[in-house]
Amino acid sequence: MKNAVTARDISHSFGTNRVLNHITFEIPSGEIFGLLGPSGAGKTTLIKLLTGQLKQDSGYAELLGKDTKELSASDHGQIGIMMDSLGLYDRLSVYNNLAFYADIYRVSHNKIADILKSIGLYEARNTAVSKLSKGMKNRLSLARALMNDAKILFLDEPTSGLDPVTTREIHAILREQKEKGKTIFLTTHNMFEAESLCDHIALLSEGSIVEYGTPADICRKYNHLNMLQVTLKGGEIISLENSSASALQMKEYLERNAVEAIHSTEPTLETVFIELTGKGLD
Repeated sequence: MKNAVTARDISHSFGTNRVLNHITFEIPSGEIFGLLGPSGAGKTTLIKLLTGQLKQDSGYAELLGKDTKELSASDHGQIGIMMDSLGLYDRLSVYNNLAFYADIYRVSHNKIADILKSIGLYEARNTAVSKLSKGMKNRLSLARALMNDAKILFLDEPTSGLDPVTTREIHAILREQKEKGKTIFLTTHNMFEAESLCDHIALLSEGSIVEYGTPADICRKYNHLNMLQVTLKGGEIISLENSSASALQMKEYLERNAVEAIHSTEPTLETVFIELTGKGLD
């Protein structure tokens, strides 16, 4: 499968502050890739490098088959970006915000209504952005990123600070985009978001990638305990070794119809990150 993004040994500094340190990874076309790390880890800087907004000090980055230092206006037309630093126009309506960007991308205004309907903002199309909730503003920023039918979407913490219902709705939209063949580069410090959406993730700490793989594979790799937690119907919780040595004990519980729930003890991405870095994701 052709790669949408290739990063090789990228490093970047602001003055004496090394923000990214020898970053290497690949993103196949059509995947949702998650860059998982706390605020200040270098996630936003990496997006700016990959989209040609900054030029790395060293290393090589390729986007859709082209060196990111040589991206043309036409290449930028294949990119959709959702970042906090790219603000909306508060005095303009929802519709007029998208109309403004449609003109920049040379996209027909006829497309705006369909995008607003798909994003759940059609009823608010005449509302000024200043009167929108944070969740609605996030949806509008995502709608803007979808305006030019980009091949790759860069979404910088798209659900940060949102309620669970709005978060689930945005997740559904992202899955729809993947089904259409889009590649999505997602930055987040939300463990659940990364586990539920991403094909592959990279854990970023202090400018370095400390682990890479599928969410499930990473959690299994650091499953040092390898235990089963059995909750009995009386409320008692039993921990058993996850091996054939526990087979007879499990057989007894099941024959007595005594089992309420069984859980394995794989760590979460949060606990793996803490193990690797000594720090949390928040």
